[in-house]
Amino acid sequence: MGRRLLGATILLSLVDVLQAFAIEKKGDVFKKMACPAFLIFENVAYLADMTFELPCKCKPEEVSSVVWYFQKNLHSHKTTVLTDFNGTVIVDSSHIRVGSDLLKRFSIRMFSLLVFRAQVRDSGHYLCGTKDGLFFYGYDVDVQPTRKITVTFLDKDQHVQEDYTGKEFTLFTTFWDWTSCDRCGVRGEQRRLGLCYVQSAQLKPRYRTALPNVTSCGSRAVPAHFQRLLHLRSPEVAIRSCLAPCPEKEVPEEGVQSISNIIYKVGEKPHLPRVPIQYHSQPPKSDLVITCPGARPEHAVAWDKGSVRLYRSHYLVGVRKHMRLFIDHGNHLHLQRLHRRDKGTYFCWREGELVAGFQLSVPFQPRRQRSPSDPESIFVMRAVGISFAIITGIFFLIHIIHTCLCRCQVFRKPAK
Repeated sequence: MGRRLLGATILLSLVDVLQAFAIEKKGDVFKKMACPAFLIFENVAYLADMTFELPCKCKPEEVSSVVWYFQKNLHSHKTTVLTDFNGTVIVDSSHIRVGSDLLKRFSIRMFSLLVFRAQVRDSGHYLCGTKDGLFFYGYDVDVQPTRKITVTFLDKDQHVQEDYTGKEFTLFTTFWDWTSCDRCGVRGEQRRLGLCYVQSAQLKPRYRTALPNVTSCGSRAVPAHFQRLLHLRSPEVAIRSCLAPCPEKEVPEEGVQSISNIIYKVGEKPHLPRVPIQYHSQPPKSDLVITCPGARPEHAVAWDKGSVRLYRSHYLVGVRKHMRLFIDHGNHLHLQRLHRRDKGTYFCWREGELVAGFQLSVPFQPRRQRSPSDPESIFVMRAVGISFAIITGIFFLIHIIHTCLCRCQVFRKPAK
């Protein structure tokens, strides 16, 4: 018992030392970087549905906690306070949905602001300061939409967008690095995300950019009369094939391997991949969205249905018209208007590793006979009755007008 207490005491002491070390290291960062005398905004750009972090890069040493503010437009009277003044707000990212409000999609950790699944409406100014209204550091955040994203398949000899040069500015795409291959051992795919940027000598000087006279297209540093022209360019994604080897795993003994080969040859189904499988039943004609566990929009994610590879060259949203089964730019698998043939096991790859399975069943639902007391039947009968009444009223109104016109013509007819 004494040894256990001693071990627990040592462990707690070690945790305290690590926490103190982390705070001290964080404090060293603030000692090295002084806050600017005149508040400027650092430009950063992301794609919609991404999760990003904004560190508070400078603050006085005596300040032990920070408050984050959001302004859509600079000097606006409408300001959102992204804290409760009582400490850190912890958010579980697995519960965050696309339509969630900004206050439900942020977290403050070690003076940094984390925004989960950012949306275009989250673009604007983010300021780090105190609850008394003192500001230390600011960001100009540009969240670019995926609704009109340009997709380029390099295997089909397609090419990325060329630069657009105007009289006062140049539009171009800044690409991120290629992702890792989304599958291993078989043909996979790689993605490369590109964001829209503009180069001009007329950018507003209060915004800090990585390169002189260069900022993202949705930045507030861009003059207002440029905004209409910036619709000439959209974010883009380039996709190409790849092949990566799988990491070596333990090879079964020779006897076990021979037995498994014999079983496979006689027609038995091979074993499913050894990954966690979730079972789900979904009614027909409904919509379903499947998310790969632990995956983010910038990760390399792939989907399979059983042994069928769902490559983006055929299943990416927008590739073909009237797609019921497709993958969006956030790596989610969509199944719309479910049919019974959609049942099966869907597998998810993340960063080149098979990580999860999703076994879907679509039960048969016999068509039931509706009774007059059903809400749907009542609605239909009411709609039919109202429509019949309106049509009957219009008919009688036209008949009355026609009768009145005929009588007027009789009265006006001159006597012989």
